[in-house]
Amino acid sequence: MSIPGTFTLLTVDGQARTGTLHTAHGPIRTPVFMPVGTAGSVKAVAPDDLATIGAEIILGNTYHLYLRPGHELIARRGGLHAFSAWPKPILTDSGGYQVFSLSPLRTITEEGVIFRSHLDGSRHLFTPENVIAVQLALGADIIMPLDECVPHDADHAYAASSLDLTSRWAARCRAAWPGPREDNTGALLFGIMQGGMYPDLRAEAVRRLLDIGFEGYSIGGLSVGESKVQMHDILSAATPLLPKDKPRYLMGVGTPLDIVRAISLGVDMFDCVLPTRNARNGTLFTSCGKVNIKRQEYAEDDSPLDPACSCYTCRTFSRAYLRHLYASGELLAYRLNSIHNLTYFFDVVRAARTAIEAGRYTAYLEHMEAIYDA
Repeated sequence: MSIPGTFTLLTVDGQARTGTLHTAHGPIRTPVFMPVGTAGSVKAVAPDDLATIGAEIILGNTYHLYLRPGHELIARRGGLHAFSAWPKPILTDSGGYQVFSLSPLRTITEEGVIFRSHLDGSRHLFTPENVIAVQLALGADIIMPLDECVPHDADHAYAASSLDLTSRWAARCRAAWPGPREDNTGALLFGIMQGGMYPDLRAEAVRRLLDIGFEGYSIGGLSVGESKVQMHDILSAATPLLPKDKPRYLMGVGTPLDIVRAISLGVDMFDCVLPTRNARNGTLFTSCGKVNIKRQEYAEDDSPLDPACSCYTCRTFSRAYLRHLYASGELLAYRLNSIHNLTYFFDVVRAARTAIEAGRYTAYLEHMEAIYDA
């Protein structure tokens, strides 16, 4: 058994790469897409659905699990794996993005973040130290340090000051992390690069993270309202600065085209609520582009949603039936749509791995751009 934290780089095509990251709950093949299970559940799908369609790792949300049902309750139930019946790896975020999105309800200090629960208004404090403790209690395989995610339009001075604070928090998180265990269990701690829309601050963030040292490196503070051009520019400038022998994780991004473009720049790991959120809104991703299943044109369409897809939804049901379920408000629509969208995202990264291994990633990127950049 490989030691958790071992990252093996397997194939490179340009900057795109395949690899394997070993964790206490098994290996993860990269590039990889991680479904978001905010409250310990990927919305509308069960763990057996996720296993069937090929999920290798899911993401849990520290902020939400801390507030409900509570990390201590989960720990008493054997951790998030046992509690949610998910045997494969789990990554938990630090709650930093939720702090960003709840700006009217929080105050940032050197000690940490004082915030009020969106559930009942109760007052809480996240510090670098207790964020690590919460994630360790959840039993995640990969955990994140507390950070501040700045708005995309933050000026240079604010972004620099925020980076200083995030860097100090990162060092405190590292000091609070107990490190790998002799029995090859425990969590891997990834660093988070911030710095806003400023390449010089992104470079400085990388230097500080490398000085501290982490088992992987995350790119945060994107998909927060900036343009696609800004996102691409930051990724192009920042990703090559990260170590080649460690996994690179782009947080909260994004569309199929965002993912394949980021893979071309050397990113390994992705998460986003997009496939399941869009599924619940009736927007489905296919090999021919997006389909809005709510439209009247599908009312008598007996074809499968995506003839190129082998998921349960596409093998079994017609577009007409899927439209009927959605129009009728049937809960089954959420499950079937989510199964398909997640399968499509997994297929996107599986096809990316195959293309990299064959040395034809540029052609694959051009194929995806033709579908989604029209």
